Amino acid sequence: METTKKSPKKSGNKSSATKIESAYVEYLLTEGKQPASVFKFCLDLSIKENDFYALYGSFDAIESKIWKGFIDKTITRLKVDKSFDSFIVREKILAFYYTLFEELKANRSFVLFQLQPFRKIELVPSYLRECKKSFESFFEEILSEGKGNGEVAQRPYLDKRYPQLFWVHFGFILLFWKEDSSADFEKTDAAIEKSVNLAFDLIGKGALDSAIDFAKFMYQAKAL
Repeated sequence: METTKKSPKKSGNKSSATKIESAYVEYLLTEGKQPASVFKFCLDLSIKENDFYALYGSFDAIESKIWKGFIDKTITRLKVDKSFDSFIVREKILAFYYTLFEELKANRSFVLFQLQPFRKIELVPSYLRECKKSFESFFEEILSEGKGNGEVAQRPYLDKRYPQLFWVHFGFILLFWKEDSSADFEKTDAAIEKSVNLAFDLIGKGALDSAIDFAKFMYQAKAL
């Protein structure tokens, strides 16, 4: 019986993507700008333009894939860790940030190059849009778990915005890390821990709920 051979296309695409992304990042960091054209980039890399366009529509698409990859790799690493499921939500978010910044640390030169023009991340650069979607999708899943077990307070209208608020929080940490010159970025680790704890003090059941209840009481009392 004739044995059917598996197509090597998928693995070939993966190796081609790695080659293209590595070469692109190297060019960015050595030349300080994008290549002049896809044609010239492919010529220098000894690949056909068709091979490039089979994977990416533009250089911006490469940047988008790299940034989304930081989030996706982080989530994969967490979900294969058997202890992750036993964490409370606050611990899961801390683990997410610490793991993500390990990924970013391994690519710090590229990340700093990309962040050069920015002092804030409120206006999302095009290369961060897919990254933002993956980030917010993960946080929606984790925070939904927190609402279910009582770790996260359910507040009409506001709780739906928690993933977006954590994206702003990520922007703060990212820019803090950009300026961090401490050994092994110890200050960033401390900033992550303290800011996540503060965030949970605000989105958990506690002082904010008491303040809201008191405000409602005062409003109702005056209305009587």
